[in-house]
Amino acid sequence: MKNYYLHLMLFGALLMAAQVAFAQQEDHFTQFMHYKLGFNPAYAGSTGNTRITAMGRQQWIGLEGAPQAQLLTFNAAPLPSLGVGASLIRSSVGIIDRYTLEGNYAYRFRLGNGYFGIGLAASIRLLQANYDELRANQPIETDEALPMGIQSRTVPNFGFGLYYNTNNFYAGVSSPRLIRSSIDLANTGGTTISREDIHIYAMTGFTVKLVDDDVLLQPNVLMKYVKGAPFDADFNLMFTFFENYSLGASYRLGGNKANSIGESVSGLLSAKIADRMMFGLSYDFTLSDLRDYNDGSAELFLHYFFGNTSTASKYDSPRFFGN
Repeated sequence: MKNYYLHLMLFGALLMAAQVAFAQQEDHFTQFMHYKLGFNPAYAGSTGNTRITAMGRQQWIGLEGAPQAQLLTFNAAPLPSLGVGASLIRSSVGIIDRYTLEGNYAYRFRLGNGYFGIGLAASIRLLQANYDELRANQPIETDEALPMGIQSRTVPNFGFGLYYNTNNFYAGVSSPRLIRSSIDLANTGGTTISREDIHIYAMTGFTVKLVDDDVLLQPNVLMKYVKGAPFDADFNLMFTFFENYSLGASYRLGGNKANSIGESVSGLLSAKIADRMMFGLSYDFTLSDLRDYNDGSAELFLHYFFGNTSTASKYDSPRFFGN
């Protein structure tokens, strides 16, 4: 292939994260504790209330073609033993857009001081690459080896999860997509180049009272495993003040293979901004070699709670592990 494509070198590393097998293919979210539904279908209904959550992430600000994601989720518990959820997610990297529509169901039952949930997820995903967005210093159409226009593929999947939570503790294990479907966008003559790989997640967290209920310490951990890829994990520590405001920091493994000090460190904050609303944001400082080419990563979320105010107020506090 001709070597005049200015952006293919940049896109190459980015597309590997989204396309190539034996790699982390799913999106990273620094505020994972506010988006557990995307990692574990058994989380559905665990908050006890009904909520809509919007979240957006821009990774590696200033680096053209860097990953970004936007999502909207619905989470409800129509019955104490029943949880339902739905998510619509758009993520992009380089010239590739990915749209995922997912539904969740969880059966929950009382166990000790909390509830144990068994969850199922069904999803359909549209992958789309727009090769017309590539730029070059010569006309792209002169190279017949490079596709033109838009190529797409639709991939169904399903997942499974287990989740246990009390007011002061949670733990879960899950795999949101269990089918290793082909995600090749072009006809490869019967040979599969890339697949959706099985991602396994484990998460846990708990609360420690430092000053009665006025100051709380909350560690959170999200561990991620994909066969053939390095083990990955997010470690988070939050302080909550007066059940309305939270401030904390996170560390993410990863980064460079040689002498890696990690992928990022992050600052996080969240606050109850109305009776039915909670807002949060985070900023990641890049630790890998990419730190010289970007201005970090930013993420924000907004929870909106339905139902009567007395019910919502129990769960919209940043301290509650239904978040």
